[in-house]
Amino acid sequence: MRVLLPDLPDFRALSQPDEGGVPGVTLDHYDRAHVPDGPADGVVLWMTGAQTRERLLQVPGLKWVLTLTAGIDHVQGHLPDGVALFNASRLHDRAVAVHALSGLLAAARGLHTFRDAQGRSQWASPALPTDSRLGTLDGLNIVLWGYGHIGRNLEELLAPHGAHVRGIRSTTPTDERDELLRAADWVILLLPSTPDTRGVVNADTLALLNPGAWLMNVGRGNLIVTDDLVQALQDHRLGGAFLDVTDPEPLPATHPLWQLPNVIITPHVASTTTDLVRRGAHLTRDFLIDLQQGHEPDGRVTAGRTY
Repeated sequence: MRVLLPDLPDFRALSQPDEGGVPGVTLDHYDRAHVPDGPADGVVLWMTGAQTRERLLQVPGLKWVLTLTAGIDHVQGHLPDGVALFNASRLHDRAVAVHALSGLLAAARGLHTFRDAQGRSQWASPALPTDSRLGTLDGLNIVLWGYGHIGRNLEELLAPHGAHVRGIRSTTPTDERDELLRAADWVILLLPSTPDTRGVVNADTLALLNPGAWLMNVGRGNLIVTDDLVQALQDHRLGGAFLDVTDPEPLPATHPLWQLPNVIITPHVASTTTDLVRRGAHLTRDFLIDLQQGHEPDGRVTAGRTY
């Protein structure tokens, strides 16, 4: 079995049996400037550009593709017929859940407002003990829109904080979904980008939310109609937004979201950790061993799956 991997030290180590390599598998490595010639049974996609990705997906003899991402929208629809697709949501679940919890707590404590004040060299002590910047998560209704592995991780992390957590799935009836949104203090988007989810948060959706509700997006930027979100925030029809992903991405320097005081933006880093590449290589090794032993690896994407 010949497999093409990213040209990174942790992935090159997989060729060395004494460093945890994979016996019986021929490994070759690509980068943005070079894709090895010849057929391959599989490709592990990660950290490459669209042109290189297109070349990799056209490698002769391809039987499977493992994308070391949770999202699949950059691959699905570009695969040749008969090629199996696997994703690696389990590589990112915990980090995204931790990032989401961090955003919830930061907003509840108003840390973004104090950081802004720090930039002005201003001691922004709350005028009253009831200052809205100094809340907790106790008793809040938190709706996880997209209740999969990340959602279950986040619900576990939220358990000690006293919040009421509900999930919206693709099978949730529209009436039930809208009822959950109306009651929400936070709506957290954990959805992939699919034809069913793009623009799912728009003016009509935002109109369902309470004026003080916050919206978080750690899924994909195009889940939200950005102009509708900006308008809702400017009209004070939302409490605020925490955005790790945006549409467009990255945001232009002149975009109004940068200037809104009740918006917290992080640059698509929810799944990033200092050991991410090492963990990605380990997941790849386990994946290849499963294949070698005739087992179905985790993460196979079901054809036609939405969310």
